[in-house]
Amino acid sequence: MSENTAQMPIHSGFDSKTTAEEVIKDIDLQGKVAIVTGGYSGIGLETTRVLAHAGATVIVPVRTLEKGRGALKDIPNVEIAAMDLMDPDSIDRFAEQFLENHDTLHILINSAGIMAPPLRRDNRGYESQLSTNHLGHFQLTARLLPALKRGNARVVAVSSRGHRLGAVDFNDPNFEDKEYDKWKAYAQSKTANILFALMLDKRGKEYGVRAFSVHPGLIPDTNLGRDLTKEVFGPKPVLDEHGQPVSNEQHNEFKTIEQGAATSVWCAVSPALQGLGGVYCEDVDIAKAKSASSPDPEGVEAWAINPEFAEQLCELSESLTGVKFTI
Repeated sequence: MSENTAQMPIHSGFDSKTTAEEVIKDIDLQGKVAIVTGGYSGIGLETTRVLAHAGATVIVPVRTLEKGRGALKDIPNVEIAAMDLMDPDSIDRFAEQFLENHDTLHILINSAGIMAPPLRRDNRGYESQLSTNHLGHFQLTARLLPALKRGNARVVAVSSRGHRLGAVDFNDPNFEDKEYDKWKAYAQSKTANILFALMLDKRGKEYGVRAFSVHPGLIPDTNLGRDLTKEVFGPKPVLDEHGQPVSNEQHNEFKTIEQGAATSVWCAVSPALQGLGGVYCEDVDIAKAKSASSPDPEGVEAWAINPEFAEQLCELSESLTGVKFTI
């Protein structure tokens, strides 16, 4: 089997308009077990829905059980359990409960996230976007590694094109010595998602575990930007001559939730990705690697696919969480 990790399109046959249902058509997930963080709202909910309707048992961690039950009540094959990505103890409890009830995990989609809130910190003092978007998922994935290995699993880290706004600051990741910038913090956490997938794939592929990172697209109909006003919703939307937002995705329209879930689902289930991993994907294909001078918004920045940075991030994450990532 090829161990290709080339960051270049494979011409999947899909595009920016493809929906998650179209991606998963004719794929049978009977007997498969999946976890989708954030799987009860926005693109996470659509991801849960299509995986469950394809036959998978989908476990959805939720911060509020009542809210989760309400959102997921009409979807078959779904289980919910309490978890807060900013609370390491709750992550451990969720993982322990999962491993007690399931010995195998085939799909892990780390879809939950927050974007550009005011400065908030978890109980350890860590900046909330780094804590939620990366560190919580780092700890969760580490705890689930035994089941992921048994499942020859795919792990999908939902990142963002917003990673282009900044790399990981390994010297001051929690904005202790510099002024807080909500977009730099968001970009850092999204770059961390890409580097994490690169690191996990490198370590996991000999055990059958492959990892991918994803830009889902610009999707205004979610609560990801709940801390933002309409005027600053972004990052950095392009306005037409009438002051109305247009896509910066080669002037296509903003994506629907159904389209936004497509790339995550494709990475999780597509036979076309057999033997591939460690790559950043967008518009239901592997994205191109950007050159340092490229103004093109599409593609992945060099700092986000740097193997040395990926290992450095793992060391930082182990230090911040106290969790060793041993596979």
